[in-house]
Amino acid sequence: HVTGVQTCALPICQRNRSLWLTLPQPSLTHEVLDQLDAAITAAELDPTLRALIISGSGKYFCIGMDIDFLGACFADPKNTFSAFVTRYHELLHRIEEANIPVIAAVNGIARAGGIELLLACDLVVISNEAKIGDHHLASGIPPGAGAGVRLQRILGPIRAREFIFSARWMSADEAFQSGVASHVCAPDQIEVIIDQIVDNLSQTSRTALAATKSALLQASPTRPGCKAELKVFLDFVTNDLDASEGYRAWVEKRSPQWK
Repeated sequence: HVTGVQTCALPICQRNRSLWLTLPQPSLTHEVLDQLDAAITAAELDPTLRALIISGSGKYFCIGMDIDFLGACFADPKNTFSAFVTRYHELLHRIEEANIPVIAAVNGIARAGGIELLLACDLVVISNEAKIGDHHLASGIPPGAGAGVRLQRILGPIRAREFIFSARWMSADEAFQSGVASHVCAPDQIEVIIDQIVDNLSQTSRTALAATKSALLQASPTRPGCKAELKVFLDFVTNDLDASEGYRAWVEKRSPQWK
């Protein structure tokens, strides 16, 4: 139980009516998802809190699936890959539907599953030294955990297509100007900005915040679109003979050879 903790020892701590989770590593594994699940549960169960903060460390926020685990997923797409991405989908829905605002503190690089994580959060505070990218198509696979749905909702369909198709980086300033990020600041100001946000959230009731989140999500639901996106992704990685070429090329340190 984390209530009352005032210093931020990794990975979960409490400060200023907020619960902070610092991801234990930049790549996604079942163990990292366990930490995310635990943090969401702890935040939802403590009525004194006003926000859950998800942060990375060093130069990374989150860079997507662990490369070794990704190899196991491509070796068994029907079971291993399907189980993990389906679990990640549900975890991102938990973030969106949590009874508490969730803030992504984007300290560094976020790509693939990392951008999908920040897109599921209610607010995004990004370092002006950070950059974000979808990058699924750079690896020869479509987005799989809601990037297409949430980016179209934020950027609009044309700008979302350009961003996803090009597999390019988006700067922190562009993320702010386009509405992906709610705040951009110097790296050493991230905690200051988030403390200010939490102070503002503390001016109202926790139940009012929960009801407002629910109303906003019902007005613009993501579950139907994410379900369709997941089906396309799993069909692709299971049945397309070229699906693992980007991964194989990276491991073998060569350029991919697309058909």
